[in-house]
Amino acid sequence: MNQLVESIPEPSFDLFQHNMGASSYHPRMMLKLILCGYTQSIFSGRKIEGLAKDSIRARWLTQSQYPNFRTINRFRVNPLVQPLLEECFIQFRNQLVSQDLIDTDAIFIDGTKLEANANKYTFVWKKSIDNYETSLTRKSKELYQKMVAEEIIPALQEEDEQLTEEDFSTIVQSLEQKVDELTVQIEASEVTEERKTIRSERKEPRKRLKQFKDFKARKQTYKEHRKKFGTRNSYSKTDVDATFMRMKDDHMRNGQLKPGYNLQIATNTQYVLAYDIFPNPTDFKTLLPFLNTIKERYFDLPQYIVADAGYGSEENYQAIMDDFERTPLITYTMYRKEQKKKFKQHPFNPQNWSYDELTDHYICPNDREVRFRNHST
Repeated sequence: MNQLVESIPEPSFDLFQHNMGASSYHPRMMLKLILCGYTQSIFSGRKIEGLAKDSIRARWLTQSQYPNFRTINRFRVNPLVQPLLEECFIQFRNQLVSQDLIDTDAIFIDGTKLEANANKYTFVWKKSIDNYETSLTRKSKELYQKMVAEEIIPALQEEDEQLTEEDFSTIVQSLEQKVDELTVQIEASEVTEERKTIRSERKEPRKRLKQFKDFKARKQTYKEHRKKFGTRNSYSKTDVDATFMRMKDDHMRNGQLKPGYNLQIATNTQYVLAYDIFPNPTDFKTLLPFLNTIKERYFDLPQYIVADAGYGSEENYQAIMDDFERTPLITYTMYRKEQKKKFKQHPFNPQNWSYDELTDHYICPNDREVRFRNHST
C-alpha cells in the first residue's frame, strides 16, 4: 500500500497545495490512512481516527500523525480525491504488469447493483411527470382561452400549442393588474350595490390568478425534475443520483424497485483494474461508455474484451470491432438456451424449421410455407 501511494507522481497532488490557513496534512499520508482502514473493512471516520492511534501499521504509514475524524471525512469527500483514486488504479495495474501477475491481452468486465443509502419510497417517475405536464398544458390552455373569450385578460401576441413560462408570467401579471384595478374601483365607490357588483366581478380574476400561480409553480417544478432525470426514467428525492432498479438480493421476491447504482468493473486474474458507476439498470447499455472510460482514464484497451451474455448486443459487437478495433468475447443472450436439448427439439421453434433458399421461406411443422412479412423491434 505504501509503495502504491508513493508511486503516484507528485504533480497529482499539486491541486491540494494552498497558501492560506494552517499547514495541512499531506494528501499522500491521508490517502494511505484511508486505504489502510478500507482494507480492514473500517469505513467510519472516527474508527479510522482510532486506527491511526492504535495500529502500529497505520502509525508507520502516517509517520505518527493523527488526523481527527473531521479531517478524514473532509478529505475523502473532496472532489480532488477522485483523480487520485484513478491514478491509484493506473499505478496498481503498472505494478501488476511489472510483476507478471496479470496479462495484458484481455480484460473481464462484469457489474453489480449497489443499493443507495436513500429512502425507497422517495421515487419520482419520468412517465408520471410526463402525464402531469400534459394535463397541466391542457388545463392551462383551456382556461386561458376561456379568459380571453370572457375578456378577463387580453390575448397573447404569439400563441403556441402550449403556454411557455413567459406566457404564464404574462398571464399572472395581467390578472394581477385586473384584480388591482377592480380593487381600486371598490375602494373608490361609495354606493353599496355598486361595490357588491364589483366584488362579484373580482371573484373570477382572483380565482384564476390563484390557479395560474399554481400552474406556473408546477411548470417550474416539472422543469427541475427533467433536469434531474437526464437520460433516466426515475430518481430518488433523497439521492438524486440514484436510479430505481431491481436488485439481485430480492428478499421479498416481489421484484421491488429500489434506488441504486450499477457498478461496472474490469478485472484480470481477479484484480480490479478499472471501475465506473452508471444509472442504467441493464448491463449492455453500460459496456461502450465503460470502455471509453477505461481508454480515457486508465489504460489502453487490450485485444480481447470478455463479458457475459448480459452485455451481448449487435450494437456492442459492432462498436468493439469497428470503433475500438478489438475482439469481443461475449456470448449473445440466447446462447445458453440454444444449447439445450429442449430448445433444439422444440417443433415450433423457427430455428428448427426447414428453410428453402431458392424461394426464401420456412416450412412449419404443419407443412405450411412461412414467408417474410416485415421487420419488428
